[in-house]
Amino acid sequence: MHSSTERSPGRLRTSSPQQAATVVLTALAPASWGTTYVVTTELLPPGHPLFAGLMRALPAGLLALAITRVLPRGDWWWKAVVLGLLNMGGMPLLFLAAERLPGGVAATLGAAQPLLVAGLATAVLRDRPTAWRLTWGVIGVLGVGLVVLGPQARLDAVGVLAGLGHTATMAGGVVLTKRWGRPAGIGPLTMAGWQLTVGGLLLLPLTLAFEGVPQRIDAGAVGGYLWLGSMGGLIAYTLWFRGIGKLPVGASAPLVLLSPLVATVIGVALGESLSPPQTLGFVLALTALLAAQLSAPSLSGRIRRGGRAGAHIPEDRTAEDRTAEDRTAEGQVRGDQVREGQIREGQIREGQMREGRIQ
Repeated sequence: MHSSTERSPGRLRTSSPQQAATVVLTALAPASWGTTYVVTTELLPPGHPLFAGLMRALPAGLLALAITRVLPRGDWWWKAVVLGLLNMGGMPLLFLAAERLPGGVAATLGAAQPLLVAGLATAVLRDRPTAWRLTWGVIGVLGVGLVVLGPQARLDAVGVLAGLGHTATMAGGVVLTKRWGRPAGIGPLTMAGWQLTVGGLLLLPLTLAFEGVPQRIDAGAVGGYLWLGSMGGLIAYTLWFRGIGKLPVGASAPLVLLSPLVATVIGVALGESLSPPQTLGFVLALTALLAAQLSAPSLSGRIRRGGRAGAHIPEDRTAEDRTAEDRTAEGQVRGDQVREGQIREGQIREGQMREGRIQ
């Protein structure tokens, strides 16, 4: 009988209604982040990426701490600092990219995040990507390259490097969040509060030293900061950390594709356009990273070493799935070996009794 974890070719990884609901809730986070670009360019004062990152992180983090009233303990002090630096410390890079690049192009740079997560997951989580995912990953890199290296003069090097820098820090945050999990009894709201506060405290002195407060903050800017701090900040990161804890890393990382989708739709609605090569690259990147979340179209699996014929290992399993299922398989094999030994021993004793040599 086949294991219940096997999936038919081309089927999405979501395997239960509960996991589907988790995916939908988690997807709200990158979908809201896709609005960052239009909010930055249309509502916020220009030339203040540090202040925008500060307003997105610190007020939301302090509010979460006031609600939960829980501080880190033990080694979670330094872990919270590291995760806060990775997940929140790169916010100014995001706003800098949003100021210097078209929204759809800036968001598309985030399409490289699942590729970075796959590489880091191999080193940190020992979760090796399959040949299927690697192939589509290479195609995705080519697609992102077409978008970034397009002929438009607006694609300046500073904006591109800022976007890729933010993508890299977020990828590191995803992998370490998955590796470390959460302390016992600590919920995702608390985790979001710790990290948002760390990121805000990091940005506070930098903002005061290099930018200061914008001279004019109108009603539109106030609304933009409120949106970024609430839906784009505390709510989004709470849902994101909840999803990372419940979903395999290979299922959560590609959800960031919703960010470029939302940003591109908004950008096109506001009159932005992509050149034909950039459009091709955008489509390639999205197609590749979506295909990487499907099972490889193969009817054959790998025969589990030492197992029984017909027991297959799905190629798209996560490291956690492999570990649990391999333990089960090893236990079944050991049980079969014990039963076979008992049968052979009984047969020997029965033969000895018949020959009258039993003492």
